[in-house]
Amino acid sequence: MLFLSVKKIYKIMGGDVNTFIQQIPLEYFIILSTVLFCLGVLGVLIRKNAIVILGCVELMLNSVNLLLAAFSAYKGDGNGQLLVFFIMVVAAAEVAVGLAIIAMMYRNTRSVDVSIFNKLRG
Repeated sequence: MLFLSVKKIYKIMGGDVNTFIQQIPLEYFIILSTVLFCLGVLGVLIRKNAIVILGCVELMLNSVNLLLAAFSAYKGDGNGQLLVFFIMVVAAAEVAVGLAIIAMMYRNTRSVDVSIFNKLRG
């Protein structure tokens, strides 16, 4: 139902999705993507919780996806959106492996603090 209402809004505005997105300046997408990527990097560098670090990595990947989709919409072809799809597949695999590692870490140490990995040094 929501999809139909969004589609009606685009018809009322007199254009398709690409022309609607192209009305927003490309610099806004670049600035938003840069801010999101920097927040993700900051979260990875500062935080100690493994789940939060995994979420920050996802934030970085999604900021790149946003930028690729914006460039693809402005150029008018679907190659960037195809690349976004493959990045999302890799991100899903990364989450599965990351959560498995976190589950094993919690099972062995009863904590998800990444500073525990210092014990792995020889």
